[in-house]
Amino acid sequence: MEDYQDRPGIRWPCGILPVRRVTSSWFVAACLVLVSVSALSGCNVIIPQPQDDYVDGRLQITYWEKWTGFEGEAIQRVVDRFNEKQDRIRVNLVTMSQIDRKALVAIAGGDPPDLVGLWSAGLSQFAEKRALMPLEPFMEKTGMPRDTFLDVFLEQNTYRGTLYGLPTTPATTALHYNKRLFREAGLDPERPPRTLAELDAMAAKLTRYDEQGHLVQVGFTPSEPGWWHWSWGYWFGGALWDGERVTFDTPENLAAWEWIQSYPEKYGAAELRRFQSGIAGQFASPQNAFFTERVAMIVQGVWMASFIDTYAPGLEWGAAPFPSAVPGLDNVAMVECDSICIPVGARHPDEAFEFIRYLCSQEGLELLNLGHKKFTPLKAVSPEFLASHPNPYIELFIELAKSPNAFYAPLMSTWFEYNDEITPAFDQVMFGQASPREAVTQVQDRVSGMWERARSSIERREQAEQEAAP
Repeated sequence: MEDYQDRPGIRWPCGILPVRRVTSSWFVAACLVLVSVSALSGCNVIIPQPQDDYVDGRLQITYWEKWTGFEGEAIQRVVDRFNEKQDRIRVNLVTMSQIDRKALVAIAGGDPPDLVGLWSAGLSQFAEKRALMPLEPFMEKTGMPRDTFLDVFLEQNTYRGTLYGLPTTPATTALHYNKRLFREAGLDPERPPRTLAELDAMAAKLTRYDEQGHLVQVGFTPSEPGWWHWSWGYWFGGALWDGERVTFDTPENLAAWEWIQSYPEKYGAAELRRFQSGIAGQFASPQNAFFTERVAMIVQGVWMASFIDTYAPGLEWGAAPFPSAVPGLDNVAMVECDSICIPVGARHPDEAFEFIRYLCSQEGLELLNLGHKKFTPLKAVSPEFLASHPNPYIELFIELAKSPNAFYAPLMSTWFEYNDEITPAFDQVMFGQASPREAVTQVQDRVSGMWERARSSIERREQAEQEAAP
């Protein structure tokens, strides 16, 4: 069995790549291999200590990041700008795949980079393994304030009360809709749905069949793009976790899954499966179902404008908050971000944080996020940033990040396993293999036991650490 898996339900393209789950057993095994090698009896193995590197008289520190392509070019511009602005430190940027696995191995082996860029959804696993340095002491030492950041992004970098990362490239999701198809269906292209009931009614008008009765165009389906099956309950006033216990079987989440089931009931489970099989796996291409106008409305993130410009430049589209099922529950949106962290064992943490201070300044973050075609996690934004941004709806995505109804994946060490249970349950409901109540109950029962065991282990370890403290 693989000890990691792709997580398309949480991580998005355009800089937010699929997260790899690193299990505790895999991490422990890596540590045991390293310890075993160093403890071979009868062997006089001398492990050389790494030496500081200097380039043109400046201390070189290493920064591992996951971005490639235009996103990698954007962070390289930030690194170059920092290197030009001072003459004491030189940041060496190294981009790589599977960064979370490689970073954990390097930390376990005692030779980590000075900086590492992670996904905030996976930060809790690093924090739980004591693999990251708390950043609050560095902020206090340098006078770097917390209140320049939007709270929702600081929350995602905080685990059990400790700040382990700072946000770099954030994202929010919204409804993206096809204005031309709206017009052809007799709908106002400047008036997207404002309630979930309106979305359902518009979806029906935007759905078309061929002469054989097969779907050729779908107004909307919760199964496309299929990345955030866990999220639907939030538009019904639900949540997945209350900070102490799993809350998947609440009436709000059940109502969301009953709404999910209404779509295969309308389209036919077999017919919807046939339609989905023809559009699956085609996101970053001209064959994307939204770009080819086979799906008229879809939930997508701030990065979508960039992909439209690349693959469907003539598409007439709009963006709006995805409508809620609950009156007064407005501007519900999923938020996510990438994070910059200092690994435990980093040899130059003070110099690493000096780069973080520049990266997380308004200049650094606007340079980075303009290149990524996103917005910044800061409360303040310059008029020049907004004026030059290629996404015509960028201010909408910023406002959604500020919404009190913005939500994110639970900050729990077993979140990846939680999501692993939701995905097959969603498929069972979508394709008529389980009722919403059966699916919700199954997820609740499996994840509750998993979380209770993990919480007991966390509490025992924290108690042992408190007792061992001087």
